[in-house]
Amino acid sequence: MTRIEKGSGAGSLLYLDCFSGLSGDMILSAMLDLGVPKDVVREAVGKLPLDGYEVRVEKEFRRSVEVARFFVDVEEEHQPHRHFAQIREMIESSGLDPAVARTAVDIFEVIAQAEARVHGSTVEDVHFHEVGAVDSIVDIVGAAAAIEHVGADICCGVVPLGKGSVKTRHGILPLPAPATLLILEGVPVEGTEVPSELTTPTGAAIVKACAKRFGPIPPMTPRAQGFGAGSRSTEARPGILRAVLGSPSGGGDRPETCYVIEANIDDVTGEVAADASVRLMELGALDAWIEPIQMKKGRPALKIGVLCRREDLDRMGLELMRHTPTIGLRYYGVGRMEMRRSIETVETEWGPVRVKVSRGPDGIANAAPEYEDCAVVARERGIPLKRVMATVTGMAQRLLDDE
Repeated sequence: MTRIEKGSGAGSLLYLDCFSGLSGDMILSAMLDLGVPKDVVREAVGKLPLDGYEVRVEKEFRRSVEVARFFVDVEEEHQPHRHFAQIREMIESSGLDPAVARTAVDIFEVIAQAEARVHGSTVEDVHFHEVGAVDSIVDIVGAAAAIEHVGADICCGVVPLGKGSVKTRHGILPLPAPATLLILEGVPVEGTEVPSELTTPTGAAIVKACAKRFGPIPPMTPRAQGFGAGSRSTEARPGILRAVLGSPSGGGDRPETCYVIEANIDDVTGEVAADASVRLMELGALDAWIEPIQMKKGRPALKIGVLCRREDLDRMGLELMRHTPTIGLRYYGVGRMEMRRSIETVETEWGPVRVKVSRGPDGIANAAPEYEDCAVVARERGIPLKRVMATVTGMAQRLLDDE
């Protein structure tokens, strides 16, 4: 097994081959077998204010394939119920790396939003039962730490779903569980005849929060693979997840990972156009913009553009038509190259200020100060905003140069 160093996957693809389903422990096990050092996970979960458990990793064989399996041994069978707000506070105050904390909170928020819809509650007040137990918290935070350690773009296969029913603390529920199916809205899935919960809410939430696209394995040159096992195994589906790390294929073989949607509108006000672009961003668009254009008969008009992931194309197109008077739109596929991003803090003479840090291959690194933090400092200290932003940018860049 090749040891994966921190950030060495920047610019690479990490494909989750979920032919047997998805769960939190399967994802974490596969990442460890891929080459993420165990200490990365141990150190991350060790910062959580949790006790009464031990973690271990063992090797076993399934279908004659050697796989890794991550265990969380909990001393007490009955776990306390935790709210999303409690878990978020636990993670954010734990001292975890900011990028890991943000990813973990994003995963829990995906679950909370689905549970709130199922049970008619608010996101903040959602009770986590199974997902709020120690083992699930460790699985999610450990997976977030492993994903951020690698730093690659996550891709995932079509998610398989079992049939039948599952016993929960709310009673017997159909498979796929209602929360799982809500989490997977907009994600390609396939039904099976397997009478088992192939994909859990935790596994679904991790890929929903972290994966950039879903489908067949993209054009890539593999350089490492890992196999992780979960607790369930059937004759048809052995409960194995494969993680494949590789470099995107070059030239024209690069996949179209995103779509641009555009609408030329000559009867929209600036207020409506601005509201539509804000709503699209809130609904998950990667970017949205407005351009002044001229249409037929010399009419001044606006072009509203949206950048979204492949799996969000239909949903974003409908929302664009819902919130504007357009009678049609066009779309086309585009490729996208991204740097790995995180929020870090710089200690300045005026106190701590957050900066957005982006890192890419070959040592490329950029830093940009958070406008809101700098604006607060400028107002409270009575100094020009441009001075604050220039000072923070310089300090952050020097820190990056010293890495």
